[in-house]
Amino acid sequence: MSTKIQVLNMVESALFVSPRKSEEELRKFVTAIAMATDPNLTQQDIEDISREIEYKQGIKIGLGAVVDGAEFKPWLDDAKSNINPFYWKRYEKLLINNGLPRDVVTATDTVTDKILSRLGNPNEHTPWDRRGMVVGHVQSGKTANYTGLICKAADAGYRLIIVIAGIHNNLRNQTQARIDEGFIGRDTGKNSDKNGNGSRHIIGVGNFDQNNTPVSLTNTLRDFNKDTASTNTSEIDSYRVPVVLVIKKNHRTLKNLLEWLKDNSARGDKEMIDQPMLLIDDEADNASINTQYSNSLVTTINGQIRDLLKMFHRSCYVGYTATPFANIFIDPDEEHEVHKEDLFPKNFIIGLDAPTNYFGPKKIFIDGLPDDGEAKWLRSIDDNEPLLPIKHKIDHDISDLPSSLLTAIRSFLLSRTIRNLRGHSSSHCSMLVNASRYTSIQGKIRNRIHEALERIQNSLRLNSNDVIRASKDPEISALYNTWVSEYKDTEFDWSDILDTIFDSIASAKVVEVNSKANDLDYSNSGERGQTVIAVGGFSLSRGLTLEGLTITWFLRNTMMYDTLMQMGRWFGYRNGYEDLCRIWMPDEAIGWYSFIANASEELLIELKTMEQAKSTPEDFGLSVRSHPASLLVTAKNKMGSGKEVVTLVGLSNEFIETSRVHTNNDVIQSNLDIGKNLITRLKSEGFTKNHTKWGPLFTNIPVELVDEFLAAWINAPESVLTETSPVRAYIELHKKDELKYWDILIPSLNKGVSNNTLGIEINPVNRSVGLDELSSGYMSFSGKKMRIASRGIEKAGVSTSKSLSAERKYELDNKSSNFPDKIYRAERDRALLIIHFVKAKAPKGKEDHQNSHLIPEDPVLAWGISLPRSKKPTEKVKYIVNSQRYTELFGSDDIDEEMEDTLNE
Repeated sequence: MSTKIQVLNMVESALFVSPRKSEEELRKFVTAIAMATDPNLTQQDIEDISREIEYKQGIKIGLGAVVDGAEFKPWLDDAKSNINPFYWKRYEKLLINNGLPRDVVTATDTVTDKILSRLGNPNEHTPWDRRGMVVGHVQSGKTANYTGLICKAADAGYRLIIVIAGIHNNLRNQTQARIDEGFIGRDTGKNSDKNGNGSRHIIGVGNFDQNNTPVSLTNTLRDFNKDTASTNTSEIDSYRVPVVLVIKKNHRTLKNLLEWLKDNSARGDKEMIDQPMLLIDDEADNASINTQYSNSLVTTINGQIRDLLKMFHRSCYVGYTATPFANIFIDPDEEHEVHKEDLFPKNFIIGLDAPTNYFGPKKIFIDGLPDDGEAKWLRSIDDNEPLLPIKHKIDHDISDLPSSLLTAIRSFLLSRTIRNLRGHSSSHCSMLVNASRYTSIQGKIRNRIHEALERIQNSLRLNSNDVIRASKDPEISALYNTWVSEYKDTEFDWSDILDTIFDSIASAKVVEVNSKANDLDYSNSGERGQTVIAVGGFSLSRGLTLEGLTITWFLRNTMMYDTLMQMGRWFGYRNGYEDLCRIWMPDEAIGWYSFIANASEELLIELKTMEQAKSTPEDFGLSVRSHPASLLVTAKNKMGSGKEVVTLVGLSNEFIETSRVHTNNDVIQSNLDIGKNLITRLKSEGFTKNHTKWGPLFTNIPVELVDEFLAAWINAPESVLTETSPVRAYIELHKKDELKYWDILIPSLNKGVSNNTLGIEINPVNRSVGLDELSSGYMSFSGKKMRIASRGIEKAGVSTSKSLSAERKYELDNKSSNFPDKIYRAERDRALLIIHFVKAKAPKGKEDHQNSHLIPEDPVLAWGISLPRSKKPTEKVKYIVNSQRYTELFGSDDIDEEMEDTLNE
């Protein structure tokens, strides 16, 4: 550890127990500790340390939202005077030493108290059974949260804790290592013999206090084993210390654990069964309930978890997930009742906020993706098909790599170099390549990347130290071109890069990570962090952390909500190098991520709304299940059945729009005519027109005009949510009260040539369209975002006082001023119909695409509707999708070969 990092950790630990300091006080404080530690530290070193602390002190995190069951009875506050927070205080100190910002540690303390207080009281000896769920964000710190919960539960009196950590060995081993560090305090993978220093293999919290070390019946090398566990019963008989198991979500492992518990109970050892038991189900949506893979094995695992809970007189189940659309809420069988779901979180649901420095779906796929123009972090893959098609067979030959993948590799090597120049040479730096479901193809890709990396390394070794030779070397020239396109605006010029790049990337390597091979190991590092390109599939898709992930090349076609989000290993924290991160993926995948990110954000906002309304977990489950996005999830689960899928959808407080329209000229003209007719009536009948920054807004429009427009609209079947029959059915339910009057907005650009043929000045909005689907008879707007409306447009028609109030509340709750449209929608007095005149164009750089000539020359019509919150939100309307048609639109499941192997182990 460098002296600077050592001083930084010392300062952070000292600041945690002292009052906040002013800028001047902080620098004096840092100087005093720095000089006492190493007088050779420069003034610049002290300034760097001070700025890092100021940055971390600026990171905030909300306290989340809690939806409780009706029977909640708090017990923790009354019990705290009798609880010695031994395990929590060790863990809290570890979090501080690991550099977690002070406010984040404080929020973690508060939120884990909220969760613990909703578990059963371990000192209450009457039988109880508690079920809850914690909804977090991918790679945002869920493991850290439940490690804190485990520590607090152990302090409160829980003596048996089981963590079910994913369905793959890699994830189970990684989770065990985190529990070792944060709760146990020793490396369970090492033998129990004393090492040369006379101490057991102490790590993490064990460095602060080695007393009361928990007993672990699993270790980082091996999952639960009945025979091994039986030899340890003498250690756990007295239950003076907690017993913890970290097991794989596998039917054989669960069977062994159940048999071991039954054997002990049959022998008369009821002490274990009488203990209060806490079960943490990590990735609770995966295999515990989800029906997308193997129905029989999923049913088995689900039943085994329930059997495990029933075996104890006092048990708690807490499922952790980052996918709020998990099938725990959405069951494709119509007759299923949510509250009867066996593992449904009937007692509580807690939504975790992410810190303000979280590099997550919202930042990347909403805020970082403009309505038109270049995305901040995202890059398109459109050159893969000749060499590596998205759909390929298990014996597909990989002779060369797509140009975009080579560019991504070069970007990775450049980003490593820039990070080293920024002083990050001791940190790990990783690249992810996820491009095939087959392990054999992953191996071929790994070999091709290895060859490409060697070519670059050889060129740099021979020519980087001579400017003339470097300028003539094709590999170095390609690196330069990538630097110009991606990193020219960083603080270093090309000469800085060229001077240091070979030294920075000489040790770079390519590893394969799947069920057949796992060469990913960050533990064997010297003073320098590792530089790793990881190639894999499923093993890199759930829970496994790639340290310092900077560059991703992602070529998958699944649109399953949970699969997509979990494949997003690029989410997390990128302090000091967020600007260097890049993600390559197909436009279609970018569109799905954007859609899911918006839907997930809406649900987390809804959770907070339900907390304030004193709603129950069942209410939230029903809300998720009836969200418009659930139509896609439910239909996806029915794919292959060839049946019509019927889904009940609630449109209260929802936004829908025609993200796809027909390309047939007659249909385009017909829809344009009904839009023009509506505007003509708005003008001729003298409705009030206001000028807004989005365009002209007509107010207090009778619902009949809106209904006539929708009745005449010819919808593209590909725009599933804007099928007019269900929308009109919902309007019919409310047309005499809540939807009696509407606002109608006609967006218009503020610059450009206006068209007044409609009697009002309209400058059509510009939107790029997906080019590949043009030959299929439809056109998708803003292919990457799958929407037409600009962010913030739903503010139109909302009073200034209401919009400001909503913004203040959102900023307070979320520590962010990037306001989602849903907060304005909830304040609407009248529904809003948005009539878009759209000038379609090819995406930037694709003007010469073979289908670009199919783009209509004249503007086309599209629409969106923002519906206010209803006083009768439980009313739903029927959407029907033919599953065969759905398969044609969205493709088939992209299930990894190793996923199938793992479930069938």
